[in-house]
Amino acid sequence: MPGKNLTRDEAASRASILRVDSYDVRLDLTTGPENFHTVTTVTFTCSEPGADSFIDLIADSVEKVTLNGVDLDPAAVFADSRIALPGLAAENELTVDATGRYTNTGEGLHRFVDPVDNEVYLYTQFEVPDSRRMYAVFEQPDLKASFRFTVTAPAHWKVISNSPTPAPEAAGVADGVERATWAFEPTQRISSYITALIAGPYDEVRDEVKTRKGVVPLGVFCRKSLTQYLDADNIFDCTKKGFAFFEEEFDQPYPFEKYDQIFTPEYNMGAMENAGAVTFVEVYVFRSKVSEAKIERRALTILHELAHMWFGNLVTMKWWDDLWLNESFAEWASTTCQAEATEWTSAWTTFGTSEKAWAYTQDQLSSTHPIAADMRHLEDVEVNFDGITYAKGASVLKQLVAYVGREPFVAALREYFRKHAWGNTTLADLLGELEKASGRELGEWSKLWLETAGVNTLRPVFEVDADGRYSSFAITQTATEEYPTLRPHRIGIGRYAVRPGADGDVLERVGYDEVDIAGERTDLSELVGQEQPDLLLLNDDDLAYGKIRLDERSLATALSLPRGFTDSLPRSLVLGATWDMTRDGEMPARDFVRFVLESMPGETDSTLLRVLLGQVSTAARLYTAPEHRSEVSALLSSSLRSLAETAEAGSDAQFQLVEAWAGSTSDPADEARLRALLTGAESLPGLTTDTELRWTFVKALAALGVADDIEIETELDRDPTATGKERAAEALAARPTAEAKADAWAKAVERNDLSNQMVEAVSAGFRRSSDLSLLEPYVEKYHAMLVDAWAERSVAIGERVVGGFYPFSLASQELKDASDAWLAANADAAPGLVRTVAENRDTISRALVAQERDRRG
Repeated sequence: MPGKNLTRDEAASRASILRVDSYDVRLDLTTGPENFHTVTTVTFTCSEPGADSFIDLIADSVEKVTLNGVDLDPAAVFADSRIALPGLAAENELTVDATGRYTNTGEGLHRFVDPVDNEVYLYTQFEVPDSRRMYAVFEQPDLKASFRFTVTAPAHWKVISNSPTPAPEAAGVADGVERATWAFEPTQRISSYITALIAGPYDEVRDEVKTRKGVVPLGVFCRKSLTQYLDADNIFDCTKKGFAFFEEEFDQPYPFEKYDQIFTPEYNMGAMENAGAVTFVEVYVFRSKVSEAKIERRALTILHELAHMWFGNLVTMKWWDDLWLNESFAEWASTTCQAEATEWTSAWTTFGTSEKAWAYTQDQLSSTHPIAADMRHLEDVEVNFDGITYAKGASVLKQLVAYVGREPFVAALREYFRKHAWGNTTLADLLGELEKASGRELGEWSKLWLETAGVNTLRPVFEVDADGRYSSFAITQTATEEYPTLRPHRIGIGRYAVRPGADGDVLERVGYDEVDIAGERTDLSELVGQEQPDLLLLNDDDLAYGKIRLDERSLATALSLPRGFTDSLPRSLVLGATWDMTRDGEMPARDFVRFVLESMPGETDSTLLRVLLGQVSTAARLYTAPEHRSEVSALLSSSLRSLAETAEAGSDAQFQLVEAWAGSTSDPADEARLRALLTGAESLPGLTTDTELRWTFVKALAALGVADDIEIETELDRDPTATGKERAAEALAARPTAEAKADAWAKAVERNDLSNQMVEAVSAGFRRSSDLSLLEPYVEKYHAMLVDAWAERSVAIGERVVGGFYPFSLASQELKDASDAWLAANADAAPGLVRTVAENRDTISRALVAQERDRRG
């Protein structure tokens, strides 16, 4: 049940007459494996007595509705996830007795059974409109209230919510299970989407942190079967650094009574900022070796969610129009904290390498939108958790800090928190404080950067005299026809010369200018008279949000010296420019693949390496002309294998390269090496073939067609965990047979009983195929199933099916034509469905342009 689509106008109308005081929510989690009992009592006022309104609830059934002492007929007032509330009084008390349903989609109250010990684990995920799946609620961020939860559950469970966990009281025995009841104290006034309930036999590690208002208890929780892998000390260390940094930066004490961090199974996102009870995706409990990039990412996620305790939880957006500000601020604040208060001092380099790349990609899709998007209703919100909302917004927020100055920016934040604590705000409230603190007018800035979509491209245009010096120099700025806005930018311009180094020639920065540009062309006298360098780099130091181009001489220098930069930031900027050129059909994909492969030896920046491995794989699979693809695929596989074998023993690079080689190879000759590494017959110095790496090799062997059901089942017997089941499902779906693809399709598309993570695993295996003929029959099947598949599923599962089973690897005109035809015939379909299909189509459109450029060489 997706639930009725609440509109912004409906929410505004409801908020104009209602003020909610408190919720008293009583839950019984011992009623069976599918349903739970939920009773909600809400007290609220109405400024227009006699008016009608409604409260939100998604439930299997409603047994009783009592409004101001009068029983209403549930059949008459409950429909389409709403309970009608007729003839309200000035002071109101509403009680709703209902039967809720557990989900396996990561929405609402998610129920998971650990296959290791058959223990049950529950957790909630309520953003955007899913607290209504657990209790009756006025589901909008500006109707804040105090929440009191009373929970009955098996006595051996732990129960966690926003308030500190109380001592349980015995509640008798039912069906042979001893029960207990936890009666939590009421919360502060918060929005419903950041309330939380986590319950089950979670293991916990305790600590505390000294804050401005005293000692705050800290907790880290995970499933029992993962406890051996939980590095709680590292998590606490990062958390404490965040507490100290944010309390100082915001001049505001931590707002809540405790801070728990819970790692949960089958999670849809990275984490969720529930007040005082943050939930995280369980992959952040590292049960095997992971890349340094993932460890750094976990630290960023911890800090991101902690920043939300102030920006988002203490002060909350009025409506979802300002979702971007909520998430972008947390991105900016967490990256700033990571760079200034933790060991990850190069966090802004990581941000530019990874997050900005995501933003640039998202900003060039047909679904791009202004940072401050027009969220007309909940369906708009659900499809806008994207690279614009997070990464582009944070990039522009970083520019705003530079524009108004760090000190005025922080001063404005402090006043903002002081003035609006426990309230709701709009973007105008923050901009108003920034204007006061900085003295700058921000209306035009907001219009150009926040209210328009698209990314600009910046190019150097110059003339060189007989002495090799610039006689004229300008930067031109262009935009697309669809999004023609030209914006002001402050950028660095680096000049690099080739110099001899200890291990060969290097690129040394010999000049740097920081300039402001605007409009179609900006002439720069600063560069006139300067000697033309071997390489000119626009946006050096990565100050601006915009695509850059290299002039002919600079590109030639870069291609001839792939390891010329001694610092990863300019190297990543040049690699990013060549990636943009490849995606835009200005550089052959084969040239990009070779350049990246030549740039990788000795790379120590973990995030840059991770990003490059993803880009080079995409270039080989989608952007290379079909007639050259087998050659490029063979080059990629052999090069990655060679790079892995020659990488420093035990290094992060070695680990990532082995994973990438095994994850991309389609060469039957690699079977022997893969199997030898799996069995231990061969090894690489410093490389441990642990549980996850074993699965990586098994999936590779399955994709090559040399691992059958029995071998995959045997590996699952070694790792009979939830993750092991997902890896086995992916391996089965990756086998290069028509039967394997049909089985995967039947399990995840024709049926609708898999969990969110299992759908993701099956679809990943389905898409993996070097024999493209296996996917060709699914072009028609895919487009035929879309409308029904979306209607029958929740948003989380629908997005995984519609996004995951698109046969991207075909990257053909036929696939694009089929998607175009579907979009033309289904313009009035659900917005989220149309957007997902359109984004899939956009990927193929870009691939076809790149393939044509690669074909010309």
